[in-house]
Amino acid sequence: MSIPLIQKIRVGAYILRQRLKGVDKYPLVLMLEPLFRCNLACAGCGKIDYEDEILNKRLSLRECLDAVDECGAPVVSIPGGEPLIHKDIVEIVEGIVARKKFVYLCTNALLLEKNLGRFTPSPYLTFSVHLDGLEEHHDHAVSQKGVFKRAISAIRAAKAKDFRVNVNCTLFDQMNAREAAEFFDFVTDDLGVEGITVSPGYAYERAPDQEHFLNRTKTKQLFRDIFKLQGKTKWRFSQSVLFMDFLAGNQQYQCMPWGNPTRNIFGWQRPCYLLGEGYAESFDLLMAETRWEDYGTGNYEKCADCMVHCGYEATAVTDVVAHPLKALGVYLKGIDTDKPMAPEIPLDNQRPAEFAFEDLIKTLSQKKAEEESLKAERRAEMASNAA
Repeated sequence: MSIPLIQKIRVGAYILRQRLKGVDKYPLVLMLEPLFRCNLACAGCGKIDYEDEILNKRLSLRECLDAVDECGAPVVSIPGGEPLIHKDIVEIVEGIVARKKFVYLCTNALLLEKNLGRFTPSPYLTFSVHLDGLEEHHDHAVSQKGVFKRAISAIRAAKAKDFRVNVNCTLFDQMNAREAAEFFDFVTDDLGVEGITVSPGYAYERAPDQEHFLNRTKTKQLFRDIFKLQGKTKWRFSQSVLFMDFLAGNQQYQCMPWGNPTRNIFGWQRPCYLLGEGYAESFDLLMAETRWEDYGTGNYEKCADCMVHCGYEATAVTDVVAHPLKALGVYLKGIDTDKPMAPEIPLDNQRPAEFAFEDLIKTLSQKKAEEESLKAERRAEMASNAA
């Protein structure tokens, strides 16, 4: 696995401190989403299908850094939208690095190469470039030709300037095991990236394409088939070995949505990065007032097929710290692709899906507009008084 030693030590020590303090719910990775606007329109994305009024909103530099301090997670992932569109993205990254937090700036890389000179290489900064397979698959996934070549060029340029680079890959049912293995060989051997963040796609209810998401059974079989094809190349994943074992069906985990809390333009999103079913005004209120037991596979219909890293990596990392010998055994022996899979979580008692998203976003947008109008009125009043 390709997680740097300093990051493993810091995160492991953080988890041990929480355990010693008797804290059972704590964040590991802050999902800091400063904007929804993107320069691509991927068919499987549920983050960009908003009206322009929402897509034009941004978290300020102060709001971003306050969220980092408020949450306290040792790792910060900056997704979007496309973060490099944000005018303050360099200052946001510098502020997080100054706090000795590990920051993963997620990007489609269309703007990366021309912006590299604005950033400073650091062991705390990783550019996480979105690639959903080799050229044909990736350009199809992002609905635009030529994106793969530009991303590859940006990765090579970033590595030449000594930046840490990994790729993040979302698998749908359009790529078979052989094609996925060829892609993993390419990014490991040819590109030489530090690691691969891989996850099965999640069926966002607003995503234009709802036909190609994997269910849990297909996900497990796909990853078993992929690992069977691993040859001399040792693929480097930027995830825990037990999460990869989970994807192959060898671990029965429940998600820990509080492990990857999300802060975006509306507030602290409940319950997770993938589901927006309410927002809290602060991180403390998110943790205290969210009905966590209402979510997760077996509890909620929308969670039935989810095996995404932002829900389950926290569970796997916690298991690694609690059972290091089990993790070491999987690391040394490799992923077992032949033994019976772990029992699946029953879905008999899950509550039906609720679809309140449109009304929720409309209400939040109105509230945000009212707040901004009041701020503008106060600024005008202060300017008038000063005159």
